[in-house]
Amino acid sequence: MRLTIEKPKLTKALAHVASVVERRNTIPILSNVLLTADANKLRLTATDLDMEVVETVDSTISTEGAVTVPAHMFNDIVRKLPDADVWIDRDEKQERLTITSGPAQFSLQTLPADDFPTLSVEDLDHAFTLPAGDLKRLIEKTRFAISTEETRYYLNGIYLHAAETDGKETLRAVATDGHRLAQVEIPLPEGAKGMPGVIVPRKTVADLLRLTETDEDEIRIELSPSKIRVSSGQVVLTSKLIDGTFPDYERVIPQGNDKRLELDNTTFEQAVDRVSTLSNDKGRAVKLAVSGDTLTLSVNNPDSGSATEELPVSYDADPLEIGFNARYLLDIAQQLDSETAEFLFADPGSPTMVRDMKDASTLYVLMPMRV
Repeated sequence: MRLTIEKPKLTKALAHVASVVERRNTIPILSNVLLTADANKLRLTATDLDMEVVETVDSTISTEGAVTVPAHMFNDIVRKLPDADVWIDRDEKQERLTITSGPAQFSLQTLPADDFPTLSVEDLDHAFTLPAGDLKRLIEKTRFAISTEETRYYLNGIYLHAAETDGKETLRAVATDGHRLAQVEIPLPEGAKGMPGVIVPRKTVADLLRLTETDEDEIRIELSPSKIRVSSGQVVLTSKLIDGTFPDYERVIPQGNDKRLELDNTTFEQAVDRVSTLSNDKGRAVKLAVSGDTLTLSVNNPDSGSATEELPVSYDADPLEIGFNARYLLDIAQQLDSETAEFLFADPGSPTMVRDMKDASTLYVLMPMRV
């Protein structure tokens, strides 16, 4: 195998595929990236057996071939090379790959391409395209609520499914960790009708977000009950899905919360951030006391002191005191795009609903805590 490639193209592709490779692997071949050169294209493939990323870049191929090299070491070398074309040459006898750019030359140990595992994919029965911005929005507005608790593995991802809201078909993304819930939806893309509800794992979600930040306007999604494939330009990501049943999340979305609070979201976010400076690191509890047109935020920490701050709000129900985890409040506040946030309360022990006043397609639910 012998080829020449522009350094910026190789750097960008390598940085992407290498992110899939775990730095510690008990199987040596999984630490490698597969390089396949043919038809003036260099195809880079990386996998962790649960997810596979393939990125294709233009290059000048003198001799076709395929080989694998250590992904992170190769990535580090290419990143540090001089800004010149990169020459890649494989010596089959010595099982070495030589990388040359300007005066710099490196030689890496290789492993056979035939030993590199591929992620088998059964029929992907449902396929649709959607704007990259829509997929980015589905992910960014929900991923903060993904659970990190491995015992409840079915919460370790984003639940993507077809739904119906006010008689309109939607593609809905939901994430929850049991303490907060995030839901966002977009109009159902053509071809997504009847798709199975799938749970996209946390690691795959992070890579999908990288895909949405390319120059491509459209992203193609193909899926089955157990696998998902996402294509954007020259990048194809294939991943296993979480094999589990996402809970009936609609049961925890409150329907009768009649105590309505409106406030300036930026002012609220800044105030929560200030008073939570004194909150206990473990619970990070902040008390909200609302009465009339005033909301009082307070923290009382026996080990460090106390803090209070008052905000003007719009509220016309009975006075209420309720506690929340400050980090969770901030996470939700950061998702809201409009200036005004709407809180809907029932009582101090029941879930609270938070909405963006200018965006009816998003919804957040937050469980209270004792303060």
